[in-house]
Amino acid sequence: MLEALNDQQRAAVLHDGGPMLIVAGAGTGKTTTLAHRVAQLIAQGVPGERILLLTFARRAAAELLRRVDGLLGRAASDRPASSRVWGGTFHSVATRLLRQHGERIGLHPSFTIHDRGDSEDLLDVLRAELELGRGKRRFPRKGTCLDIYSRAVSSRAPVDAVLARGFPWCTEQLDGLKLLFRTYVDRKAEQRVLDYDDLLLFFHALLGTEAAGPAVRAQFDQVLVDEYQDTNALQAELLDRLCPGGRGLTVVGDDAQAIYGFRAASVRNILDFPEIHPGTRTVVLAENYRSTPELLEATNRVIAQARERHPKELWSRRPSGERAELITCSDEAEQTEFVLGRILERREQGMDLRRQAVLFRASHHSLQLEVELGRRGIPFHKYGGLRFVETAHVRDLLAFLRLAENPRDLLAGTRVLGLLPGVGPRTARALIEPVQRTGSFEGWDTAAKVPAAARAQWQALVALYRELGGPRPPALPVQLHRIRTFYGPLCEERYDHVTARLRDLESLEQLAAGFTERAAFLGELTLEPPRSTQDLAGPPSLDDDYLVLSTIHSAKGLEFDAVYVLHAADGNIPSDLTTGTPEEIDEELRLFYVALSRAKRHLAVTFPLRWFDRPAGVGGRHAFAQLTRFLPPPVAAAFELRAAFPEAPRPALPPADAFLLPELRGALKAFWN
Repeated sequence: MLEALNDQQRAAVLHDGGPMLIVAGAGTGKTTTLAHRVAQLIAQGVPGERILLLTFARRAAAELLRRVDGLLGRAASDRPASSRVWGGTFHSVATRLLRQHGERIGLHPSFTIHDRGDSEDLLDVLRAELELGRGKRRFPRKGTCLDIYSRAVSSRAPVDAVLARGFPWCTEQLDGLKLLFRTYVDRKAEQRVLDYDDLLLFFHALLGTEAAGPAVRAQFDQVLVDEYQDTNALQAELLDRLCPGGRGLTVVGDDAQAIYGFRAASVRNILDFPEIHPGTRTVVLAENYRSTPELLEATNRVIAQARERHPKELWSRRPSGERAELITCSDEAEQTEFVLGRILERREQGMDLRRQAVLFRASHHSLQLEVELGRRGIPFHKYGGLRFVETAHVRDLLAFLRLAENPRDLLAGTRVLGLLPGVGPRTARALIEPVQRTGSFEGWDTAAKVPAAARAQWQALVALYRELGGPRPPALPVQLHRIRTFYGPLCEERYDHVTARLRDLESLEQLAAGFTERAAFLGELTLEPPRSTQDLAGPPSLDDDYLVLSTIHSAKGLEFDAVYVLHAADGNIPSDLTTGTPEEIDEELRLFYVALSRAKRHLAVTFPLRWFDRPAGVGGRHAFAQLTRFLPPPVAAAFELRAAFPEAPRPALPPADAFLLPELRGALKAFWN
């Protein structure tokens, strides 16, 4: 099992003792090492159910455990090893343990989970109730309020410190925000709902109690954490409580890829891990299996500029290849022309479109490229947009299901009732009040005063919830079918593109066939939402070759044969919105490094000299850009510097007419006579 590993990977896999930090550079076999570590523990006799594997994506956990099964083969029992290992995201594991032990801290096991959209909507309701937006100064909108709340909870920092650092324009609204957040906490408790931050906060509290903490800790002998550089202060504290003194704790990550500070992730967690956990063994993985030596030379020089890091110099045994390119373009139009030319040229050479990616700092940086791709009929997928469960029709359907699971979920109830004709927010609150008060759907039809326009649907809705909320509800796919049958006509009246929306709802019904419990299905979609229906149905089947367009954040963890990084100019990379502190600039440097390190064989960084404030040709003004500060001359020396379209040699000029110039000057003088 260990034959394919290099010396550093083998040392990490065979470690037996205290806490361990695996610093895994980009492309150095992090997933391979972690999978072998889990397999080795099981092979040494550690029961799978006593191993906890924490990741930041459900698919990452599933891929790791699939590899574990491949290494071990089937275990002594009929079940594969992965079925016994506790594997999942921080939030999904927290949800499982809170449902098991939550009653010990007073948490009702039937709680439902609000996604970001639900949390924003509840804050907006409370913001209006408290009349916080009626002052003489602007009060932050719901999305900003949730960002502030989440940043304070995740970073374990007081609200005034969060405002001073990230939201200075909101500092005068400190008292109003504190009132809003206190009310938000109370209202969630009344409705038996938790938001994303609550899951980790309550898990942290659970581990701190004498009633439940020892029991939870006793469940696990080994805890392994992937992408540790992406953890926030709350998650780090949670792990300290789960593994006192670092007992049985293995963390894997790369400080050079810590790019989620805007989500309150702290690079300090991985930088300071050895000091926080005395006796830590640090293993550095530096052999890169992804990129050519020439590309590694460029990426190594870029990340060496970081102020603080775990030092490592990535190297590769791969054959030599092309140097990284730094391409100067006259403007964005020339950048687009160059990138498309290279993409099509490499496609003709046998490199499929899906093996090539265009990366950018902000989503709008690719707009001109997208227009030209559409004009030329080149298929592409763009990542970093609206998620599937954030669409209105899917949120409607899930609200039906959430209300059945938790009748006290006020937000779900008002959303469902608001779909009925003639029912506004105030009427919806009045209609749902009896259910909120009793926690039951019994007697709902007699207790409510329904507007005349909604009476046709009212009885059908009450009958639906008597079935869904009864002691013996039907199987989950049947529940989804009943909801679709009721909701379908309302969806047709409310939204456009109805055919596509109804197909989405059919996909959800098919997905529900893999679940036996309503809470598990809702938790899966809330904590690990699919990006689109393609994530539910699998890859496209008619034309499965497409170019990848992606923000750099969304491309983390991926690799491509050819990578094109757009707009390498100060103000874009780094973003002019995130250069206020040295820490922010360092994170932007790491983000640039993540973009460059996605390339396996070819890397081109483009730099337009002119930047228009609107598309060129429609009256936009332009300014001359400066090359990103992350490519100073010593670093840029690792790149091949060239222009996008070098000028052709000028043809030789004919001999000048010696008499023409004097005649012109004489004519010009005569003009003034």
